[in-house]
Amino acid sequence: MYYVTKYSSPMGDLMLASNGEGLAGLWLPGQKYFAATIKETPEEKEALPIFDETKDWLDRYFAGKKPLANELALAPSGSEFRQAVWKIMCQIPYGEVMTYGQISRVIAGQRGLETMSAQAVGGAVAHNPISIIIPCHRVVGGGGNLTGYAGGIDKKIRLLELEGVDVSAYFVPKKGTAL
Repeated sequence: MYYVTKYSSPMGDLMLASNGEGLAGLWLPGQKYFAATIKETPEEKEALPIFDETKDWLDRYFAGKKPLANELALAPSGSEFRQAVWKIMCQIPYGEVMTYGQISRVIAGQRGLETMSAQAVGGAVAHNPISIIIPCHRVVGGGGNLTGYAGGIDKKIRLLELEGVDVSAYFVPKKGTAL
């Protein structure tokens, strides 16, 4: 059984989802793949410890603090590959970015491969079910390209600016899949 509740944020009303123990989802309004990992109709329920902990985490994040992903019990649903990518994203420090290519090299090294497709990493990043906390907004394209945020490029920029990233060093692509 899954449970959902809302959190009012500067980014709009976020939907939180839980399997009853861990955080299974956090989606922005209008996000691509919104609630895609929830395969059953969830029940609305505010009184869950994980929801209280997540709301506290988000309060601190939006207040400019630097909470860490590992402060919460995360329970995202996804393949072993996606889980590996999400784990790497959790290690990107607040206010810093990492490229899809850098993540693909880490995954390749972990798996004893010479190379790994940055596009495959991009698919895993795009399907991240726990936005903001698993910081997919901190993943950028090579050469300063800000593409690749299922919540919308405008929200990605706002989150990076909140974290103090100088976004003037980056550019928004003319076309792409996650604008």
